[in-house]
Amino acid sequence: MAHQREGGAGLDADSREDSGSGAHPGPGNTAERSRLVGSVKTLIVTAHPDAASLTASLASRLADSLGADEVEVIDLDAEGFDPRFRAEDRSAYRGEGAPPADVRAYQRRLDEADQLILLFPVYWWSMPALMKGWIDRVFINGWAFDIAPDGGTRRRLGDLTVHLFLVAGDAAGTYDRHGYEHAILTQIVHGIVDYCGARRGGVVFLHESESEDESARRAAAAEAIERSVAAVRRARGGDADR
Repeated sequence: MAHQREGGAGLDADSREDSGSGAHPGPGNTAERSRLVGSVKTLIVTAHPDAASLTASLASRLADSLGADEVEVIDLDAEGFDPRFRAEDRSAYRGEGAPPADVRAYQRRLDEADQLILLFPVYWWSMPALMKGWIDRVFINGWAFDIAPDGGTRRRLGDLTVHLFLVAGDAAGTYDRHGYEHAILTQIVHGIVDYCGARRGGVVFLHESESEDESARRAAAAEAIERSVAAVRRARGGDADR
């Protein structure tokens, strides 16, 4: 299985845009890559170590297309998020202690939103470990859902619509032929979104993100952004699926 740069079969499809490279900000310098403007309605969460990556460029362009006065981009790498599920996380999950401060801060940011877009490169047919760790630590019992003593589950994120924007190195035919798309959607949409009771939003794949045809690559990126924007607007109009 070949390792690609931004997504798909291997590690990351990191095509770079002409948006500039700049220095990579550390955990204490997030102003360049994480922004909060006005009244937050939509959160775009990304997980990528390169500020000049296609993923970062897409997040910025998507935020601009949605309207900067209602969008926050959360770059987990830039914010120095620790994805490790530690003993204190387990205690919080079991209801034996309060969530760690960083987890509670992300939960508050999500509480202010009605739309969540998870925008990430496909790593080994799934999301990057950084984003998976964010889900593990933040979407926990007591906040995303409640587990009753009798074993029943109360799903708590009914006011949130979750959209996916996946940056994939391989062609759509590869995903269809091997069932990768179905597997990804089963894991994330059914396994996470549905389990927490959130609304299903749009699912957008940007395939062949490393195509050597620059004009085709740019056109595909623009179309993917348009589709994601349309999905958010449909959800705001009440058309998102449960």
